[in-house]
Amino acid sequence: MKIQTGISIIMNRWLEVSRDELVLFITDETHIREAEAFETWARASDSVLKTVVLPADEIQNGKVIHDLEEQLCRANVIIGATDYSFITTPEVQKATQAGARFLSLPLSCNNGTSLLENDFIAMDCRWTARMAKKLLPKINKSNVLHVETELGTDLTFSVKGRKGGYYNGSATKRGSVSSTSFEVYIAPVEDATEGKLVLDGSLGYEGIVQEPIHIEFVHGRLHTSDTHEDARRLATYIESFGDDTMWMNGEFGIGLNALSKCRGVSYIEDESAYGTFHIGMGRNISLGGVQQAKGHFDIVTHNPTIWADGDCIMKDGEVVE
Repeated sequence: MKIQTGISIIMNRWLEVSRDELVLFITDETHIREAEAFETWARASDSVLKTVVLPADEIQNGKVIHDLEEQLCRANVIIGATDYSFITTPEVQKATQAGARFLSLPLSCNNGTSLLENDFIAMDCRWTARMAKKLLPKINKSNVLHVETELGTDLTFSVKGRKGGYYNGSATKRGSVSSTSFEVYIAPVEDATEGKLVLDGSLGYEGIVQEPIHIEFVHGRLHTSDTHEDARRLATYIESFGDDTMWMNGEFGIGLNALSKCRGVSYIEDESAYGTFHIGMGRNISLGGVQQAKGHFDIVTHNPTIWADGDCIMKDGEVVE
């Protein structure tokens, strides 16, 4: 897919940007190519687009986003197109409460391509919405989610009092929030995830898992006694934040993009892949949780069987019809 094709899908189909709207395009210094392509689209369509380029190494900590709060609240449409997602920050929540539409478009790729060139962007938003509407009513009326996999995952998540939602790229209504990650999500009770996870998909920003990692969640906190390379990568990444809250679960998600594959190229594609579920660690304020942290990242596992209060909603990675 050409970059301009990807941009056209996003601006015309997902966001339905009109000429009189101010689009705030926030990216970082590693994505000048994409920023210039968005500006080319804006000139060709007579749209008003303002580009903000941030230091690449400061996105995850949230302070640089806080400094943009006034600009965020003035925009009609905000596109978060940095390497790291900042959809979970309080500033995004404030901007959307003020009426802005927000799309999380993290551009991080590990193979030198642009995210906008990847075919999974062409996924049918309507199909994802239909699948989400099968899952969400059952998830939102349940107290406990239970997940198992053939490799040995056996996890429970308390979701009592929490309400989930879904992303399918579409953010056409005032105050709406969406993501390039096509998924159902819910913020579990932060200290009430328990059990075993055999992680065999990806480590989010850190790429694909070569050897499954055996993880224990105790009162929502991640622990592992594995010492192989992938386990060390995971621990080193979490420790790099210097924030103990990053060891705590903040999200439960189910991927709903049938064009995505968990390849370790883009963490957005990984967590979107149909037939996977993911656990989001750290910050979850804008997902309906109460956990503030210096960042948020997702770990992805294949072929889950998922129950919502005993009702099977996904069997070996397939939504139960």
